[in-house]
Order: sequence, then structure tokens, then C-alpha cells
Amino acid sequence: MKKHKLLIMLAIPQEGFNAILPDWELVYPENEAFTQEELKEKIADCDAVVTVYGHKLTNEVIDAALQLKMIANFGAGFDNIDVSYATSKGILVTNSPDPVTEPTAELAMGLMISVARRMGEMNNRLRTKGEITWGVMRNLSTTLVGKRLGIVGMGAIGKALARRAIASGMEIVYHNRTRVDEAVEAELKATYVSMEELLKTADVVSLNMPLTPETKHLISKPQLEWMKPSAYLINTARGPVVDEQALIEALKNDEIAGAGLDVYEEEPNIPAAYLDMHNVVLMPHLGTATHETRKEMSVVVAQNIQDYFSGKVPNNPVNKTVLS
Repeated sequence: MKKHKLLIMLAIPQEGFNAILPDWELVYPENEAFTQEELKEKIADCDAVVTVYGHKLTNEVIDAALQLKMIANFGAGFDNIDVSYATSKGILVTNSPDPVTEPTAELAMGLMISVARRMGEMNNRLRTKGEITWGVMRNLSTTLVGKRLGIVGMGAIGKALARRAIASGMEIVYHNRTRVDEAVEAELKATYVSMEELLKTADVVSLNMPLTPETKHLISKPQLEWMKPSAYLINTARGPVVDEQALIEALKNDEIAGAGLDVYEEEPNIPAAYLDMHNVVLMPHLGTATHETRKEMSVVVAQNIQDYFSGKVPNNPVNKTVLS
């Protein structure tokens, strides 16, 4: 019997694939990633492909896949795939959301603490001779205890962040496309408010939604003008949900107090303006970048593939219409 063939676009952990798909032929890059030309050549006779968030799977590559039945995304966000195009070709798309929840919330909490307590700035100043003066009333920062956290997007990551914020003594308000169950609100001590009220009253605003046509530039000049001058913006979602130039202007003009950013509009390019701002903490898209998470993600992706090709419905279908 001919083996199923799986193309893995980037050099991600193989343990999950080896354990769950032992009978599959794995096409794995020798270096960090396949080039576009290599992808078009090697995907021709593959039954499935593993894509990785942040790395585009072009429609041209999909067209080169003569027997492709599944695109299994290594990551929760799938804006790197033209899902509509895949659907038109009858190709199932899945993602791997569960493993990313806790580490992303963990990083969002870390960014909140880092920017409010000026941890990044103080670390940098201590490393530069003559840049800091010690003293009881010097280098003051802002505590999060008693402050209001506004969570935009109360999905799994938003809820995980809320649990952490409660433990830090924060008040929780949130805005979501649909209001969550009353039992969840009670558990998280979270109050549903309009987007405008959230932005006008929150001391910290955390963005935790997917990138869609509706959420692109959800935070732009008008929304930043609603925020308090003492408020901080945290983005661990996707770069384009924030109008980057509008944020830069708001920070330059002291319209908000600071920002903690893990994502950017044109990754891996980071605007030079951010690099000179002491009140901005920057990370290179590390929300899920832990040893444990990467291994767990490979297991989830491999299980999605195994389920689909054994006639089961995988846990994480994106375009469910293909299944019917």
C-alpha cells in the first residue's frame, strides 16, 4: 500500500509526527525552511501539508499540489492561508489553537508588568553607564494592583489572561463579538462593556483577537484618542489589528503611557521609532515560543492529520463545509 506523504514547510519539532504518523512519508526541510520553488516541486504528490503561522502558503503552491487533501496549520492564527481558495478546491484546513492559549496569556501578562513597572527601560538603563540614578523617589513606575484591564477578545487566550490578572488584583472588563456565558463572567469577575467604554476606562488594554478583515486596524487614531493618557496598550494578537503609524503618533504625543508589543504590521520589520521609545517593550513574536509549546503543537497538528485520514472529524477544522 502506498504511503501517505506529508510536507512540513518549516523545521518544527518532529516528535509528534514521528509518534502519531509512523507510516507516513515525511518531507522535512534540511535547513530552516523550504524555498517557494522547493515547495512547488515537493508538494506535487503530497496528501497533506503542515503550514506555519507567519509563513504564507501561496495559492500558487496550492495549485502545484495535485493530490492535496489537507492543510494543517501549526498555530492558532491561519491568516497565512487563503482559506476560501482552499475550500474551493475541497481542501480541509485545520489549526492548532489549544497549545497556544497559556503561553500567549503568560506573555501578555509579562508585557503588562514589564511596561507598567518599566522593567525593560530600567534593564536597558542599568546596562548603559551613567544612564540611571538610584533613589527612593526616582525611577517610579505604575502598579497593576487595583487597575482596570480591558480585554478585547474574550476567547481562550483572553480568559487565560483574565485569570492571571485577577490573581494580580486587577478589575476585568471585556469586549467580544458575542457576550460570554454569565457563569464565565462570574468566574472571571469580568464585566461586558462596549468597545468605547473599554477604551475610555481601562488602565491596560490587551488585544486578544484573530486577524480578520473586520479586525484589521481595529485600533487606530480614533480608538487611541479614547484611551487615557495613563493607559497602556498590549498586543499579542496580530500586528495589523493596530494601525502602527497611529500608535507611534499616540506614543510620541503622550496620548497613552506606553505599549507592550509582540507583533507588528510588517514582521519581521519593526518601525525604527519604537526602538527609541523607553515606554515600549518589544518582543519578536514569541507568544507561543516555548520548548514545551512547540512540541505540544506538533502533536496536535499530527493528530488532526491522523484523524482526518482515518475517517474521523479532526478537533480543529477551520473550513467545516469541506467535511460535508
